[in-house]
Amino acid sequence: MNRTITAAAFGLVALTAGANALARHGDGFYDTAKVVWAEPIYETVKVSRPVEQCWTEQVVVRDPGHGSYAGTIAGGVIGGVVGNQFGHGRGKTALTVAGTLLGASIGHDLSHRHSSIRRVVEEEHCERVEQVEYHDQVVGYRVKYRYKGQTFFTRTDEDPGERIRIRVDVDPV
Repeated sequence: MNRTITAAAFGLVALTAGANALARHGDGFYDTAKVVWAEPIYETVKVSRPVEQCWTEQVVVRDPGHGSYAGTIAGGVIGGVVGNQFGHGRGKTALTVAGTLLGASIGHDLSHRHSSIRRVVEEEHCERVEQVEYHDQVVGYRVKYRYKGQTFFTRTDEDPGERIRIRVDVDPV
């Protein structure tokens, strides 16, 4: 009978020691404490992302006139007359031809420059810009908790809920 009591006592001691060994870590052990309150800690975060912005502009476009050869013909005639006034013999013919060609070219350029048609068209332009937004982001929690009648504060990364796991370290004084 003494052996049975001794074995039972030894088994109880071993079971209790094993449970304490599992709960202990280093010089302390783990327990839970009642959370009194937990308030989020916010930090303003800058978020930047590229966005394409487009807009429409009105632009004046010139279309050269194409229907009339009057300027070219008038320039050629005037240039030929002026060229004919200079030179003698074969030189007179060469200057007349040169004056006609030069006058026709100048008349063509002037008639198209002044008779160009102007119209307004809409052009779309786009550019990439950085759109910046600011957001408040939870970066942690300030926690007040009670353990064995004493109040403590800590900071956690996540909301601890109603109870918080703590490590208790006991030192003799």
